[in-house]
Amino acid sequence: MFTGIIEETGTVLEMKRTGGSTKIQIRAKRVLHNTKTGDSIAVNGVCLTVTELGASDFTADVMPETVARSSLGRLTAGDNVNLERAMAADGRFGGHIVSGHIDGTGTIRRITREGNAVRYQIAAAPGILRGIVEKGSVAIDGISLTVTAVQTEQFEVSVIPHTLSETTLAGKKQGELVNLENDVIGKYVERLLFFEQQKTDAPAAGSAITKEFLLRAGF
Repeated sequence: MFTGIIEETGTVLEMKRTGGSTKIQIRAKRVLHNTKTGDSIAVNGVCLTVTELGASDFTADVMPETVARSSLGRLTAGDNVNLERAMAADGRFGGHIVSGHIDGTGTIRRITREGNAVRYQIAAAPGILRGIVEKGSVAIDGISLTVTAVQTEQFEVSVIPHTLSETTLAGKKQGELVNLENDVIGKYVERLLFFEQQKTDAPAAGSAITKEFLLRAGF
């Protein structure tokens, strides 16, 4: 589990592609402290397992599902990435619950400066937008951010100077892809509310939580 509070930005040293598999090697510093092979590090919001560890870098495998769901497959040597180690049990919970399991990608549609902040408008698929609510949380490239507005085809976030200086977001341009992860609590709530409909592929018709459903579930 992660919090969406980026610890540092690293640099991609190599993307080694062999057949359907990919290995990513990243130069880093802070996230290597107390890290060992088998530990998890979120790279642009994607939870990856450290397979090799060097004095100033680490390597992780990227499976085809991750390449298809995220923007990692577009990375090349020299690109900067957001890095966060898995949350320690005794650590502060500064962001929100981030699993590192990407729901999909979005496209930066507009970047607007507002005083000392920068507003990003992100276009996303309907399945992702359904789980995004105004003043709720979303992880963009692994960064925990608060949603400021939601429209039919996009949502917006406002980013403070500190976050811009500590992450890769300041270097993003209009048209670029970003990894998106919805609030995991919202996903579980949706699954429970519409469990019967999803199981039978029935058309949506409101909540499936009824007295009969609760009795069958043991309540």
